[in-house]
Amino acid sequence: MEISIILPCQNEEKALGFCLKQIKEVIKENNLNAEIIVSDSSTDKSPEIAIKENVILVKHDKNGYGTAYLEAFKTARGKYIFMADADGTYEFSEIPRYLKFLHDGYDFVIGDRFSGKMEKGAMPFFHKLGNPLLSGALRLFFGTTIKDSHCGMRAISKKSLQKLNLQTTGMEFASEMVIKALKNNLKIKELPINYLNRMGSSKLKPMADSWKHMRFMLLYSPLFLFFIPGILMIALGFLIYFLNALFFSSLIIAGYQLIIFSVFAKTYSITHLKEESALMNKIYKYLTIERASILGILIILLGILMGNKNSIIALTLLSIGIQTIFSSFMLSILSIKEK
Repeated sequence: MEISIILPCQNEEKALGFCLKQIKEVIKENNLNAEIIVSDSSTDKSPEIAIKENVILVKHDKNGYGTAYLEAFKTARGKYIFMADADGTYEFSEIPRYLKFLHDGYDFVIGDRFSGKMEKGAMPFFHKLGNPLLSGALRLFFGTTIKDSHCGMRAISKKSLQKLNLQTTGMEFASEMVIKALKNNLKIKELPINYLNRMGSSKLKPMADSWKHMRFMLLYSPLFLFFIPGILMIALGFLIYFLNALFFSSLIIAGYQLIIFSVFAKTYSITHLKEESALMNKIYKYLTIERASILGILIILLGILMGNKNSIIALTLLSIGIQTIFSSFMLSILSIKEK
């Protein structure tokens, strides 16, 4: 058996017969050695249609997009597996083109609905917004160029499929297949395809399904789920701390320097402009170069001791200590009276 064509089916009685007839025509026209498998969990007439069309019916009655495929894979005998929805949205005339690329050495072939012709109304607005965003996240997380990671029309060699060990049962199955194909270094081909209006009502739950896809991508990308947020949190923590601490430190150092400048200015006024100041005379009496230098050294030593506890405070103390020592010398210079 060359190819197994699998259709997941849940209450698709309006489209299933149309899809099966189209597939049979493609098989006949291209002389394909193929089998058609309908993986069904329907409560409508879909199983009866499958039996009438004489295809393989896997009646499991379990919910879930992924479940439908996992159940069908157990039965599939083909060297290649072709997958597509049974709702009339895909053109099964694409099967030979998919098969050609598999024959050419590609392991996994997936459609790109956004690069082909999309019928008006075929994809709801939310999906037109959500699909590119999710595909963009996948490209970012996993370094791929795939534009439409949730396209339901895809094909894979059975040998490659077995490497993937697919497990998910819901809509996230589509993401799991692409992600594991990337992680297993499969040779992937993306093809522009047309996308048509569905027959019957949709079973998709946009918000819930989107979250399932995103959740799965995050779970398989610890770099983006844990490492990068961790680094960002650490950096943000340091940023907030340093912004506050540096602002505090800068104000202390700048304020201390301004106070020293005020002392310099007052000293200059007294020694050179003959200004009188009882307060400054008392300060001069007790503030000598020696005492100021000792105070500066003590502040520096305190800064060194604080180095292992708080580097910003340590840096602030070291700066103030150095300023104190050299400012005392500058103040002495300014205190020299002219004859």
